[in-house]
Amino acid sequence: MKITNVLASPGLTGFYFDDQKAIKADAQPDGFTYRGKPLTAGFREIRQQGESISIILILSDGQIAYGDCAAVQYSGTGGRDPLFLARHYLPLIEKDLAPTLVGRRLSSFREITTEYDAFRLSNGDSLHTAIRYGISQALLDATAKARRVTMTEVIIEEYGLSWNEIKPVPIFAQTGDDRYTGADKAILKRVQVLPHGLINNVCDKLGSQGELLHEYIRWLKNRCIALGGRTYKPIFHIDVYGTIGLLFENDIPRIAEYLLKLEEAAAPHRLRIEGPLDAGGKEEQIKQLYQLKEEIHHRGGRVEIVADEWCNTLQDIREFAAAAAADVIQIKTPDLGGIDNTIEAIIYCKEKGVGAYLGGTSNETDRSAQVCTHIALALQPDQILAKPGMGVDEGLMIVFNEMQRTLALLEYRRAIR
Repeated sequence: MKITNVLASPGLTGFYFDDQKAIKADAQPDGFTYRGKPLTAGFREIRQQGESISIILILSDGQIAYGDCAAVQYSGTGGRDPLFLARHYLPLIEKDLAPTLVGRRLSSFREITTEYDAFRLSNGDSLHTAIRYGISQALLDATAKARRVTMTEVIIEEYGLSWNEIKPVPIFAQTGDDRYTGADKAILKRVQVLPHGLINNVCDKLGSQGELLHEYIRWLKNRCIALGGRTYKPIFHIDVYGTIGLLFENDIPRIAEYLLKLEEAAAPHRLRIEGPLDAGGKEEQIKQLYQLKEEIHHRGGRVEIVADEWCNTLQDIREFAAAAAADVIQIKTPDLGGIDNTIEAIIYCKEKGVGAYLGGTSNETDRSAQVCTHIALALQPDQILAKPGMGVDEGLMIVFNEMQRTLALLEYRRAIR
């Protein structure tokens, strides 16, 4: 099977690009957007529409495969690639990339994706991570169509994985700023991990003494009982975007003490705190997260630290995992470029005994979420993000339904083997 043509089309994502620096600097909300000047290069506004590009592969037998190029909500910060705007990158895909794909034989997803992950433009620059992300999705889909199997089966075969370990992967629903109504939605649908919460500002969301988040966790626990019953005990996973570190001036003992109070408020639910501090660089982030994790364990705490900022590439993830810098590492799929890197990252985390969270961003598309679901089924990480968007229902529907469809197909294939 060969690729006979390549098309590209502009698209929208399930959320928005947000200037994280401006929001952390107390940008003033104005309805669904923010007032003020952006602080991150490339932004016209503090919040602007999320954009994507679909890469469409026409195969020699007439089948069509595609993947979506998308970048994270907080692009251009934390060591990430710059803002991904369709009008800037469509010409590059059409003129520089598409001709190199036409005529390629679909013999090995792993080999061809690795090649395009290392692709260099005529000026020597590498491809934007969003483009590498979209190409690799399309190539996985194309390889699956060429073999007439699911994308999950391609990954299992090419990475030497076991069919026997495939089971549903816990889904993590994120509420965005609508953390109360969104939590209700997630609880009603018995989500296994919730609510993310978007605690990205000290004054309005964390509290000047951390009291707002503490009160929210107490509310969340009571709400799980009220709507889900006492047997429903999802994991509480809350992303605080380094705000706890800002509040306590990155003082490790004070941060640990506060996190233990949150753990007590959450009990008997397991508590995961993502991005408790931002040290401003990778080496220092690894050092401080490890110190925080050890301080918590020394005090007898069980709250889990989730690494996110400064842990963007496959190499970053390997360094964080090798240093045991966190209990769980978010594998933020668009930041890794090709999905072959996401696969390798999950494998490495498992080898090191570190929790693997197949994450991403609200600012993805339905297609990237579907492809990530196949990765999750094949690799069995600790959890997968319900994406795109922050409305809970839509992202949860996309990931859950793709997972259930694929599990049904795999069970059917097992039966007829």
